[in-house]
Amino acid sequence: MLPRHDRYDYVPITGRTDYVWPNGARLAVYIGLNLEHFAFGEGLGAELAPGGPQPDVLNYAWRDYGNRVGAWRMRDMLDQLEMPASILANSAMYDYAPDLMAAFRARGDEVVGHGRTNAERQSILAEAEEAHLIAEATDILTAAEGVAPEGWLSPWIAESRATPDLLVEAGYGYTLNWCMDDQPVWMRTRAGRLLAIPYPQEVNDIPSIAARKDGAAQFADMVIDNFDEMLDQSAGQPLVMGIALHPYLVGQPYRLRHLRRALSHIAAHRDRIWLTRAGDIHRYCRDDIPDLVP
Repeated sequence: MLPRHDRYDYVPITGRTDYVWPNGARLAVYIGLNLEHFAFGEGLGAELAPGGPQPDVLNYAWRDYGNRVGAWRMRDMLDQLEMPASILANSAMYDYAPDLMAAFRARGDEVVGHGRTNAERQSILAEAEEAHLIAEATDILTAAEGVAPEGWLSPWIAESRATPDLLVEAGYGYTLNWCMDDQPVWMRTRAGRLLAIPYPQEVNDIPSIAARKDGAAQFADMVIDNFDEMLDQSAGQPLVMGIALHPYLVGQPYRLRHLRRALSHIAAHRDRIWLTRAGDIHRYCRDDIPDLVP
């Protein structure tokens, strides 16, 4: 047999118990907006162009545009469309750009733990060091927001074999790391259950724009087509559609215009869907339908 994990069982989506989202909706839609900070002159970071010797000013400044400009434009767009968001925040953002974090707090958006900085991966750390990273990031978010984060997305989706266990032990209820399903799935850990909420690696601007080099219109069309198809599919099963966004990419003016087109299309269907946040999905699965989630 191949090496395997024991976090969840194989259950086809066609063989599960049916349920509905609040107000009878069949499709839940949330926006995962990544607010990230990077080290200058070292560490990891997405690249617009191949980086040269450090300090890599071109790519550092390109990423920083997202916090200085792009995220503010996106906040205004979300306000105009009356759409909530789940803010996937590096804890370093509270020191670097506290005004930006306060602006999304004022909207009532949820803050999700997203490590300390996207200049590092937690998967290469010893278990005690990884636990310290999770605790440090969690403490900063809790102090700033007045409430502990419910969910976690690892920088670079990087997990060790112990990450799900450490998250539950740190008080987390859900993870966005696993992209194996279109429904939430309960995962096993040594400390109890952890809900895996679908977080996309296809309808995600980094793989689309930074890796595959899709154009702005192509990414927006991808969002629309994915939404329309999932809305049709949800007649058979309740589904979750996440949209993963990074302000240094889709906050660029020409991409923002196309993204506004895509999100306007989704907002026009708000009476047929549950337009929500990842934390609301977690609480509904935990409190209202715990035995119906596979």
